[in-house]
Amino acid sequence: MIPKNENYDDGQDDGGELDFILETEPSLTYAMKVNPDETKDSIFVGRVDDTEAVRQAVMKILNTERYENEIYSWDYGIELQDLFGMSMAYVMSEIKLRIEDALLADDRIASVGGFEVERTGKRTIHCSFTVTTVQGEEIEEETEIDI
Repeated sequence: MIPKNENYDDGQDDGGELDFILETEPSLTYAMKVNPDETKDSIFVGRVDDTEAVRQAVMKILNTERYENEIYSWDYGIELQDLFGMSMAYVMSEIKLRIEDALLADDRIASVGGFEVERTGKRTIHCSFTVTTVQGEEIEEETEIDI
């Protein structure tokens, strides 16, 4: 015997209007002055929004190992740990996918492309690429990755 429920909502859209509005969170955040000298602290120097906030988010995402810090969600950061010890040919082919996967998790980023990857040392890769925001602005980025 199968029970019948006349009032069951199967989740199918019946063509009616939705009763909620999707809103985009503002990108206003603290501006970081990152000090290249690791012996000195980086400091916060105000606030940034829009393109500069996305540029700062790219830097933070690419410098955070995914799954390593409990404070971040599981889709924040980049996965590089499993590339250590792999052949450089494999790493150079895989790094594009890893960067793209990490950055596209941010809803302010529409696409990542224009990759140029070159080996600069025995275990170092220099990667440059273009990030396109959802507003259509293009940001040129570069990063050094030690594997």
